[in-house]
Amino acid sequence: MHPLDNVIWTALKTRHTRFAERFRQASRFVREVSPLTAFLDPSPDGYSSLAGLVGANGTASLFLDEPYQPRNGWNVMGGAPLLQMICDNGDGSASSQETKLPITELGPADSADMLALTALTKPGPFGSRTHELGTYLGIRSDGQLIAMAGERLKVPGHTEISAVCTHPNHAGKGYARILMNELMHRARRRREIPFLHVREDNTRAIALYEHLGFRTRRLLHYVVLQHG
Repeated sequence: MHPLDNVIWTALKTRHTRFAERFRQASRFVREVSPLTAFLDPSPDGYSSLAGLVGANGTASLFLDEPYQPRNGWNVMGGAPLLQMICDNGDGSASSQETKLPITELGPADSADMLALTALTKPGPFGSRTHELGTYLGIRSDGQLIAMAGERLKVPGHTEISAVCTHPNHAGKGYARILMNELMHRARRRREIPFLHVREDNTRAIALYEHLGFRTRRLLHYVVLQHG
């Protein structure tokens, strides 16, 4: 199996084990880190394990290979088709020299600003400890965090670029591209291949990612389920 197949499961079983909570054939991240959840396969045993993991009225955010089919005991709370994109040969070429504003590494002291920016721009689920999954980079203007991007899922030989967002008042200045290029460059120095996930209908973001050298690897189906 390719490391990017069942990527959440693989991350929790390999490079992100310290963030994992498990029950039989299901696993999830500690809630403050991420709502992402996975099971070994979408079989009756998989869904039974998932139910045991999340408990009554608990939720699970899954990446599925096929559109979700209704099951007794589960209610759909949301979701969308996703493209999984991979950059096989681009390593990033931009640097902080392209902007007068420096790129800084973000950490625990920046958590509130990161949560505020992601709440405003909604690049995807982001929690108070998501930044612990990898390197997160930001650009500030007059002390305000105006752009960020970071590393989320890590599996053998691959690192996901995630939480790419820019404050609406500073859009169109190339900050997302600059931050992504820096993260791609760092991944390549570690001999890792960058990948990402993006909503299938987010054509503007997809165009940027293709310009940076990403190609679509597969279509996934993101779904948020509630048990009970």
